[in-house]
Amino acid sequence: MASSADPDTSVAAETEVREGANVDKIRDILFGSQMRDYDKRFSRLEERLAKNADALREELKKRIDALEAFVQREVESLGQRVKNEKAERTEALKELTRELRDASKALDKKLAQLDDQMAKEAGELRTRLLEQSKALTSEIEEKHRAISATLDREVQTLQSDKTDRKALADLFTEVAMRLKKEFALPEEK
Repeated sequence: MASSADPDTSVAAETEVREGANVDKIRDILFGSQMRDYDKRFSRLEERLAKNADALREELKKRIDALEAFVQREVESLGQRVKNEKAERTEALKELTRELRDASKALDKKLAQLDDQMAKEAGELRTRLLEQSKALTSEIEEKHRAISATLDREVQTLQSDKTDRKALADLFTEVAMRLKKEFALPEEK
């Protein structure tokens, strides 16, 4: 519609297109071989860059995958070591608990034995003390009887051997009377 309405505009546009094509032809003649050479170089450079980028991407992907695999293996290894260590510590704790329980039972048993032994020895000691007390009491009583008997014998001996006070007083009275000549002896017949 625009070309039928305005014939001058269409002619001007066609002239511009031809001039642009002419400029392209001139440019192609002057710089065409260089431009084609640059295009080839750019294409090869783009291809090399794309290949290098792809290779780099692949290498990076391989390394990341290897790193992920390594990290995963290490995490699994650490997890397994933690599990093993936890199991070992749990088992060691159970063993220690069992040993403590056994030691406690052995200690309780030993204490019970010591209590029984002490009670038995205390009973034996009380029995021996009672027997010794009875023996000492019996011996003391026997010594007391012996001493009392000896004392009684000595008292009897002393009483029979010593002069009676009354007899001695009578004797002194008689001696005094004789000295004073107050005492007369019965005459002998």
